[in-house]
Amino acid sequence: MRVRKSHLVLVLLVLATTPMLGEAQLTEGTEIAGVIDAHWHVGPPTFQSIDRSLDALDAARIAESHGMRAIVLKQHYFETASWAYLISRMVPGIQIFGGIALNRSVGGLNPVAVENLATFPNGVGRIVYMPTFESEHYNPGSPVAVPISAGEGELLPEVYEIFDIMARYDLSLSTGHSSPEEILTLISAAKEQGVDRIMVQHPLIGRIDMSAEMQKEAAQRGALLEYVLGEATGSDEEFEHWSEMIREVGPENVIISSDFGQRGRMIPTDGFRVVLPRLLESGFTEAEIDMMTKTNPARWIGLEPW
Repeated sequence: MRVRKSHLVLVLLVLATTPMLGEAQLTEGTEIAGVIDAHWHVGPPTFQSIDRSLDALDAARIAESHGMRAIVLKQHYFETASWAYLISRMVPGIQIFGGIALNRSVGGLNPVAVENLATFPNGVGRIVYMPTFESEHYNPGSPVAVPISAGEGELLPEVYEIFDIMARYDLSLSTGHSSPEEILTLISAAKEQGVDRIMVQHPLIGRIDMSAEMQKEAAQRGALLEYVLGEATGSDEEFEHWSEMIREVGPENVIISSDFGQRGRMIPTDGFRVVLPRLLESGFTEAEIDMMTKTNPARWIGLEPW
């Protein structure tokens, strides 16, 4: 097989910036300049967190080398705005943002932690995630669970206090690993409190499993729906289901992000280069793909249109 010079350069870059990675894959695919990845998992790991293939500096360098517009650094157990602030100074050719997932390690539903995130210089602290791996929906009846509601659709007072802070600082909301019913409640409550940018976090994953009808309802209430590459890089049947759901929900309501960064899986840039050509082959237009990978992520983060 003939190896293109640009591919060789990419391999050398990955090896230079991630010497112990071992998971980078060289794949054919469309260029991804201007793409925003709103869900890039980065390390280093702690005793509690999952091992990752890249740290935040490696991620920024690789994303910049592809001409990506922005990435959001994701961690389940501590804020990433501090990383985004420092690495933005080291890799100025790409916009880097961080967030905070409201799990136990940051105090759960902790308004002080949210306001601290919001006040990082240059607006790099943008995203607030409702509890993820420690959500009550993921851990029913568990002492480690971080509940967001008292039952019967009533959110806890701390959630409203957090929404007030988010509205004041114009932050973006991810619904985390909440139940489908909680997601709809969160969207309506956040909108009423003045939070305008809301994304339903990967509604297709098994323990969320949000129906197409509920996703459409979420969109009608003002949220975007996140479809992640990990659900589209398996079998042909998995890709077909994933792409058909996008078509049913509507590309205008969808953000495509990677949710990659786990050790042993492809890196996010390769994920986009694998999946985007398949979307073209399956009938999506370039304009629709740009909407889902550039325009809608920019709307959610609060960036100017591409």
